[in-house]
Amino acid sequence: MKEFFRLLKREFKLFIGNSTLRTVFFLAPVFYATLLGFVYKSGKVENTPVLVVDRDNTPLSNQLTEMLDDNKSIKIIRYLQEPLSIKDEVIRHEAAAVVIIPSRFEGDMLQKKYPELNVYINTGNVLTANFASKALQLTIGTFSAGASIKALQKAGMPAAKAVTQYEPFKANYITLFNTTGNYLIFMWPAMLAVVLQQVILLAMAVSFAAEFERGSFVKEYLKMKRWAFPTMLIKVIPIWVFSILIVGIYYFMHMIFRVPMPEGILNFILLTAVFVGSVSFLGVFISILIPDALKATQILMVIASPAFIISGFTWPLNAMPAFVQFIANIIPLTPFLQAFKILLIQKGSVELTFPYLKHLSILLAVYAVLGWIALKIKLWLIFKKAEPQEIASENTIQED
Repeated sequence: MKEFFRLLKREFKLFIGNSTLRTVFFLAPVFYATLLGFVYKSGKVENTPVLVVDRDNTPLSNQLTEMLDDNKSIKIIRYLQEPLSIKDEVIRHEAAAVVIIPSRFEGDMLQKKYPELNVYINTGNVLTANFASKALQLTIGTFSAGASIKALQKAGMPAAKAVTQYEPFKANYITLFNTTGNYLIFMWPAMLAVVLQQVILLAMAVSFAAEFERGSFVKEYLKMKRWAFPTMLIKVIPIWVFSILIVGIYYFMHMIFRVPMPEGILNFILLTAVFVGSVSFLGVFISILIPDALKATQILMVIASPAFIISGFTWPLNAMPAFVQFIANIIPLTPFLQAFKILLIQKGSVELTFPYLKHLSILLAVYAVLGWIALKIKLWLIFKKAEPQEIASENTIQED
């Protein structure tokens, strides 16, 4: 036990003394959390440029244009004459959509000929396209309903009856979960989890690999050569301790950016703890398997880089091929984000997160066992190759 605490104290000193690890583990999460927080601070995309080509230029077409301009989500750029190239204008103004008001728009409306508006959506950016499309549908739908009801009233129909004639049945659309469509609440906390996984894997990549590379493992861990799992704990405990600090900083930043905390905070703490444990043991396993620190880092980054894309957070997991789903399910970020979405965005019952907590627990156990087996074999190989005289000599130096 004395040797365990000596090596644990040494591990903390090595971690704090490594300027690269300090920068990556402490500054990177704070930097990315702040940067991404300001990126998504508004929560919603507003004043998205939309081109309106008004071929009619009548009071009714002007009224429609004004109604569109009153919608805060979009900013209208009006053309009374059609430009030579609409596509070039869309690119020039980075417009999300183009609304074409046809000639004789007002005349056809008054004669009940039902003119058609052409709305072109720029799906070069799906996010802004969705926001613009939603705003246009709402405003144009309101204008169309109002114009139809007004026409019926002019024909002598009472207002109450005119409404029912236009809309024979009423449909109520009620949004669930993140009802304001706030992108900060949706994206920012998930990206913090991605950053946390990245920095843990980066730190763990050099844990064993660096010791093997510089040849200090034989000297320092001679008395621990029969204790593989405690040796693993020596490497991961500093990561766990410093991860608590990072999560605490994230909590503080939640308050700064006014992002709500997840439901069931105790369950969330447990979920985060299992997530950190599974990620750190994955890093340990790769670090033991790959004795070169640079290669271990590269492999872990290859694993971590696409983790968010294939996690199922923004694109359904069941819409991906089976082999991609398999890869996603062996990365700890996937079940963590699924449970995180339930607790933060959907405000669901804690019980709904239990399958994902079980998934994370299985990953933690599997990576811990794989790491233990890999380290057991590694210890046997290292100390088998070491010359007894060399070990004795190094041990004497250590005692001095």
